[in-house]
Amino acid sequence: MKNTIKTLCIGSFILLSTIAIAEKNIATLREETPLNKINESPAPLQNASNKDIKRGRAYPMQPPVIPHKIDNYQLDLKVNKCLSCHSRTQTEESQAPMVSVTHFMDREGNFLADVSPRRYFCKQCHVTQIERSSLIENDFIDIQHLLSK
Repeated sequence: MKNTIKTLCIGSFILLSTIAIAEKNIATLREETPLNKINESPAPLQNASNKDIKRGRAYPMQPPVIPHKIDNYQLDLKVNKCLSCHSRTQTEESQAPMVSVTHFMDREGNFLADVSPRRYFCKQCHVTQIERSSLIENDFIDIQHLLSK
């Protein structure tokens, strides 16, 4: 009985929150489509930036964005195209940054000889960057900039 009441309360909260958000004019990628409707003709996906320039982060602990196109990169159980440039053994030749040392750690914090299976699928966390203006203003300042002042 308590679980049913708890579920009803949570469901009511989510419904009321959704209605409240839908009534406000909030900038979203959905443009003018209400949250309870499906956009029949969404905007086409934009091309990824291909400038190969490292970008600043938009929030604490944000994984770095991918600064180049990765169309047709094979990334499955057998092959990880990203590691052909970003692995420990390839960075000298490719001049690409090496994946973080945290990617070589298992759950218990032990270091492995190769990238951890739980960090193997790069696109779980890293995304390509597209050239577009921000939906909202962001005043985030990275800790490195704060420490240098």
